[in-house]
Amino acid sequence: MRFFASCGKGLEYLLVDELLALGCTRATATTAGANVEGEGVDAQRAVMWSRLASRVLWPLADFECADEHALYAGAMKVDWLAHVPPNATIAVDAHVGSGGVLNHAQYAAQRTKDAVVDTLRAATGARPDVDLEHPDVRINLVVRKERAIISIDISGHPMHRRGWRRRQVDAPLKENLAAAVLMRGRWMDAYRDGGSLLDPMCGSGTLLIEGALMAADVAPGLLRHGDELPTRWPGFDRTAWGDLRVEAI
Repeated sequence: MRFFASCGKGLEYLLVDELLALGCTRATATTAGANVEGEGVDAQRAVMWSRLASRVLWPLADFECADEHALYAGAMKVDWLAHVPPNATIAVDAHVGSGGVLNHAQYAAQRTKDAVVDTLRAATGARPDVDLEHPDVRINLVVRKERAIISIDISGHPMHRRGWRRRQVDAPLKENLAAAVLMRGRWMDAYRDGGSLLDPMCGSGTLLIEGALMAADVAPGLLRHGDELPTRWPGFDRTAWGDLRVEAI
């Protein structure tokens, strides 16, 4: 099986190394992420342990998408009954390339949401509610060069969030970027040799806190999700996630 792990541009090769170290069969760098070969548990392990990924996306459909009608028709072909549980809330995140007919992300997200809602309403008589902040199932759409990929975001929330930050400060350093800086600087080698981490211009302390979490081998997903599942997508293996939590604790 294949899935996609997204990351900030420039971090792709670091992410590939990390995913391979986490046990994925194969990972190939591409723009702003990595195409990964592995099983569902590998994707869930990335959600729990990756310090660099922004999202982990499990693909459902890949089709030609010249315009909004093709997008709606392609999204309607997905068996949404198998992917959205009864009474679940949904959200659609869309990313579209420039130069095509579909060049407005919010509109593309709306049309995809319409297809999901119309499919479920036709099948069950009920429609799912939309929750943009904390949906039970987060759907991801990417449209590039007249081709669309629809995926389930099994990470649920942006993975740079570690769960410790209680309030935002002005222009904070994202935690996954801090992790990349520390990896590039070979912080863990220095730590194992008895070194210390100093940041005299630390701001909110992101670099120092990330360094401490790395040194203590704290799984990023453990603090981020706590006792909650990242997603209510039926394809998410709850037993495997429970095992990953036990392993992380």
